[in-house]
Amino acid sequence: MERRDRAGLASFFVETMPETDGVLDLEGEALQHALVRRLRATDRVRLLDGAGRVALGSVAEAGKKSMRVSVQSIRQDPRPVALEVIVPVAAKDRMLWTAEKCAELQVTAWRPVVFARSRSVEGRGEGDRFSERVVARMRSAIEQSGGAWLPEVHPVTPFTSALAAVSTDSQRFVLDASGTALAAQVHSGPAALVVGPEGGLESQELDEALAAGY
Repeated sequence: MERRDRAGLASFFVETMPETDGVLDLEGEALQHALVRRLRATDRVRLLDGAGRVALGSVAEAGKKSMRVSVQSIRQDPRPVALEVIVPVAAKDRMLWTAEKCAELQVTAWRPVVFARSRSVEGRGEGDRFSERVVARMRSAIEQSGGAWLPEVHPVTPFTSALAAVSTDSQRFVLDASGTALAAQVHSGPAALVVGPEGGLESQELDEALAAGY
């Protein structure tokens, strides 16, 4: 969904959101990005914390190594309807692209899994350092897309654990070429999708998901 406040705004993810209107000194990556963009006094700014809080304001002071933002309003955006995605551990570039799109589409939880057909992939995206890259890509995605919520990023878990972690209150689906059309089954409300690896799920994995109620 397009946001009316996106046009002309420089958006930055911040670790600490101000509690009230006032002046905030940008720090860390937000400061680096603002300096690279060469923002000047009065340029409009949007700040977000990934947990629904969005601050709107403008640059109050722009120095060579510092930047202060005058915050004029703060709002709390509602959490999106739950949409969890169980994704395959795959090549790093593919996973980062998928993470970006998941953030843009307001996916609420990212659950990576090593499927049987994931094990032959070289240069797989896994581990703590790669998880940090996933979060960074998601942050950039919501900065650019106008979102307010980051997906909850989980560590790599066994397939069985990922299946069980999703609430049974959610509509739960496995994407498989042998299945019926998703549009004929899905309805409004919380949902979860199992996205298999290139080549699809092994029959044992598909049976496991169906047995778990997917």
